[in-house]
Amino acid sequence: MIKVGDTIPDTTITVIKGGEQQQVSASEYFANKKAALLAVPGAFTPTCSEAHLPGFIIKYDELSAKGIDEVVCLSVNDSFVMKSWQAAQNAENITMLADGGGIFTKALGLEIDTGDFGGLRSRRYSMVVDNGAVAILNAEEATGYEVSDVDTLLGQL
Repeated sequence: MIKVGDTIPDTTITVIKGGEQQQVSASEYFANKKAALLAVPGAFTPTCSEAHLPGFIIKYDELSAKGIDEVVCLSVNDSFVMKSWQAAQNAENITMLADGGGIFTKALGLEIDTGDFGGLRSRRYSMVVDNGAVAILNAEEATGYEVSDVDTLLGQL
């Protein structure tokens, strides 16, 4: 599993921002910025849609005031699902990362196998990536929601 001080792996990710999507190198994307990255097991799932992502939407300005250049949400879903979830959540300030095949998530070592529920998914976590390196990592033990919330991350900044 990736840890504080490690650099973001050089895999391809799909970025959805400003209504557009593009495939880019993850290591290049996270270079030269300070990003708050939250990852969820699945778009449109209860905890993800009712608590995790909404907290980052509501406290976007507080994150920006603490030096975060960009707030990014990742899920092992395709780009069409992530774009629809962004619209449904009124999350226009949040950049969505679609990791459809889970390649980025596996490279981070933060994948879980949920079996028949959804197969390969991301563990729930929040992270601060500063110029391509992990500065803060709050990974949940399983599918819980205790340490990856926005308030925990704000307290660490």
